[in-house]
Amino acid sequence: MSEKIYPVTPEFARKAWLNEEQYQAMYRRSIDDPEGFWAEQAEQFVTWFKPWDRVRNSDLSKGQVRWFEGGQLNVSYNCLDRHLEKRGDQVAIIWEGDDPNQDKKITYRELHAEVCRFANALKARGVKKGDRVCIYMPMIPEVAVAMLACTRIGAIHSVVFGGFSPDSLKDRILNADCQVLITADESVRGGKNVPLKANADRALEHCPDVHTVFVTRRTGGKINWVEGRDFWHHEATAAAPADCPAEPMDAEDPLFILYTSGSTGKPKGVLHTTGGYLVSVALTHKYVFDY
Repeated sequence: MSEKIYPVTPEFARKAWLNEEQYQAMYRRSIDDPEGFWAEQAEQFVTWFKPWDRVRNSDLSKGQVRWFEGGQLNVSYNCLDRHLEKRGDQVAIIWEGDDPNQDKKITYRELHAEVCRFANALKARGVKKGDRVCIYMPMIPEVAVAMLACTRIGAIHSVVFGGFSPDSLKDRILNADCQVLITADESVRGGKNVPLKANADRALEHCPDVHTVFVTRRTGGKINWVEGRDFWHHEATAAAPADCPAEPMDAEDPLFILYTSGSTGKPKGVLHTTGGYLVSVALTHKYVFDY
């Protein structure tokens, strides 16, 4: 297969955050003075409730690295609250549906209110800091709401790809010891409806510890309903207040669990912690996407 190269135009390069020389200087600094470099990035990109005591505590021979020990922050607060004063009415999410005629724009203020309502709905079902919540959803705005709501109250979320089978979902729920599942009635992929709730129901036949399932209405398709366990997302959030304080999280507190595909063996859960992850993705977002 031939390789086609698209050269960077001088006009584009002039507007970029970094040129080659600046990138190399940053990279060299990160090698020569990692503590100083990452302290600068953490101060630039993240709002901290409490500053850290130590930037990095590592023993690479044992595969152990801890970042920003003693520091406290919250991912939901960093993604939403700190933008409300200046960017509250700016669009935070642009959603394009499977059908090109379906789209939606959500501002930071609107997203903040929805996240707070859903966070309160989770708390009303007993979800607290450290609990695991599985998310098995379509690519709709509610999936971002679900993740941010979990981070707001300190719950650890585990996103499972909506194309995975009931068995794959079951294995991940059991391994992470999730007791709450967030899903939708159906997903739409390539014009075809995928029975997410039906798949979830089959998976939950083997997950007795799951006591709550929140269901987003995506297509309005007919689904099975378990009274006392299943709750409509829109009804639960309509009854919840639009204010939920962000839980202070230690930098090394768990943030989310993401499982490998399982194509080469039993799926393995990769645990990401809060502080180091957020600093890394914020820096990546600015320079790689040139935002």
